[in-house]
Amino acid sequence: MEGLSHFDNKGKARMVDVSEKKETLRIAKAQAIVRIKKETMDLIKKNKVAKGDCFAVAKIAGILAAKKVAELIPLTHPLKISHCDIEFIIADYPDVTSGQMTRIKNLCTIKILANVKTKDITGVEMEALTAVAIAGLTIYDMVKAVDRGTVISDICLLEKKGGESGYWKRRKAK
Repeated sequence: MEGLSHFDNKGKARMVDVSEKKETLRIAKAQAIVRIKKETMDLIKKNKVAKGDCFAVAKIAGILAAKKVAELIPLTHPLKISHCDIEFIIADYPDVTSGQMTRIKNLCTIKILANVKTKDITGVEMEALTAVAIAGLTIYDMVKAVDRGTVISDICLLEKKGGESGYWKRRKAK
């Protein structure tokens, strides 16, 4: 288990001791992709989803999720989140799973982006990832009555800054 910090020398799970680390600015950006029927997107845009304003509720759910990560993921540390923003970018018909911007009839894509910041002793990657995942699940919950075929995919870290490991950015697909 060499190199995996959440395991001891016997391979047992453990919470990493971060008590000696210094507080530094930590930033993480993550994304999730939601593919949805065009008709469903039209309902969202017109604010005609029965459960309410899809993007407003998903944004609140994502922010709340970022603040609750230590309660959801067993070996994470509670952090003081100083900033969390969630953005929704709508695109008509792209097939993002193939890395190509090809059109698929009657499908739309919602790209969910989270930007999370803290000044703390460990990073906020899990908070950003959880924020986009829960925002995507919230969209699914709100539209499932009219579109059970909604797909949530491509949940990934895009970028992180700060801490001992420094800066990391996902390379764009070729």
